[in-house]
Amino acid sequence: MISIYVQILLIILFWNTDCQIIPRIEECGLSCSQGIHCKSKPSGGIFNSFCHDAPASLSSMVLKSMKISTVMKCVLGSPCTLHLNIKGTLSLDENVRGLEICSFSMDTQQSQCINVRFTRKKSKMLNGKKVQVEFNCIEVNVAQHIYVTMKTLPHYCEVRLSQQYYVEDCRNSDVGKYIPACSAGKLDYNLDRARKIVTVNVSNFPRDQDYYVRLCHKWFTCEDVGAFAVIKGKESFKSVSLKYSQLLPCLCIEGWLALPDARRMQLCPFENDTQVLWDNIVYNPSTQTLAWEPACPVLVTVNLCRFTRSNDHCEDIENSFKNSPEKQVKYSRVDTHPRLCMKFTTKQGSWIKCPFAHGEFPAWKMRTAAVSEQIQVFFTSQTKARFSVLVCNRTQMASCESLGMHHSVSVGDSVSITVSREMCGSTICIQGWRTDVDYSVPLQICDTYCGFHGQSHSDGNPAKAMTHRMKSVQSLH
Repeated sequence: MISIYVQILLIILFWNTDCQIIPRIEECGLSCSQGIHCKSKPSGGIFNSFCHDAPASLSSMVLKSMKISTVMKCVLGSPCTLHLNIKGTLSLDENVRGLEICSFSMDTQQSQCINVRFTRKKSKMLNGKKVQVEFNCIEVNVAQHIYVTMKTLPHYCEVRLSQQYYVEDCRNSDVGKYIPACSAGKLDYNLDRARKIVTVNVSNFPRDQDYYVRLCHKWFTCEDVGAFAVIKGKESFKSVSLKYSQLLPCLCIEGWLALPDARRMQLCPFENDTQVLWDNIVYNPSTQTLAWEPACPVLVTVNLCRFTRSNDHCEDIENSFKNSPEKQVKYSRVDTHPRLCMKFTTKQGSWIKCPFAHGEFPAWKMRTAAVSEQIQVFFTSQTKARFSVLVCNRTQMASCESLGMHHSVSVGDSVSITVSREMCGSTICIQGWRTDVDYSVPLQICDTYCGFHGQSHSDGNPAKAMTHRMKSVQSLH
């Protein structure tokens, strides 16, 4: 069963490949079937003839059919060119001396016409027989929109065939490979960072064709960054200077010939300049929303973290990870503490941005005071807020395991925590965080000093009198 599917797939692939191939000719010309002798000469044009009333004996089906295709003329030592291959079938009649075939370009408004004449003696002998005429000397351009007509000679009213035809564009693999007009050109550049200018040099494209160059930001398509520039084909100077605002990793140089559906060449030389991507962070105080919008598509993991000045480390905040954004990453109800930061992680590394570090937004503070066998915890904030407090055992720099004592407190209030002798030590911390937001940085005050009158420490050191002694510790921010 699998082999059958494979065979079907191969047939489809080969069929699609064959459909891309344009038939070749070495010389263009005229041919007529059924042994009919015919010859061609240029005609006066598609609009230069008047029709006559058809004789009663003339069948309205004297013109049977017309088929149009594209052929490629390739001569050794010369560039390949595209031609219309026009096939017409008609029934010979004593009232018909030949055919007129005309092509009219919808793009350039230009026409080409030829007359096809039959030998009269032989035509009479084969009266009523079908004859096929094939002509392929009308040269066309890539992606041209053509209107083709076929009429009898003389031209009888209501006796004609017409058809619209689109010449293959540069997306056709055969046309794109062998037709010079589809050459995308070669792009080189020089960068002036001080003036923010990219100078683009273009080579390897037809001299008689104009060439477009632009800067663009590459998403699913390449989006315009300013207007495009034109390099005239007749000019010897093949370069142009373009201004940019930022060197983004998706900033690309794009060039293409001034032809419909021409193949485009892209050069994206700044793909490693990702540092600027992490700057576009915006906070909305009214909605407490923190958002980052990438200026370019980038595979990145974004999360919030708590910055610790002691070792320049940013501890990840749980449930804040977002992957591979398309247009925007957004966090609602965010604490504006200076230590709350955003972390961006790609294959190239990680970057930390702390949007509240410059004190532009209100922050809260936590401090502790040890009195006898209690630790008092205080919070101050310029805005109304609620907090949670717990005592924890710091097992690692980023880990603090709860010891089961949890308290809630509002701004302006304090909470007293009763501590035992075993709880006093270098690994015991007081941890506090905001509970009226979805994302808050937990702050820790460790090495809390607490005194026990007449008691000694568990390490055997001599006891020191600590009654009524207080130590206040204020968090860093």
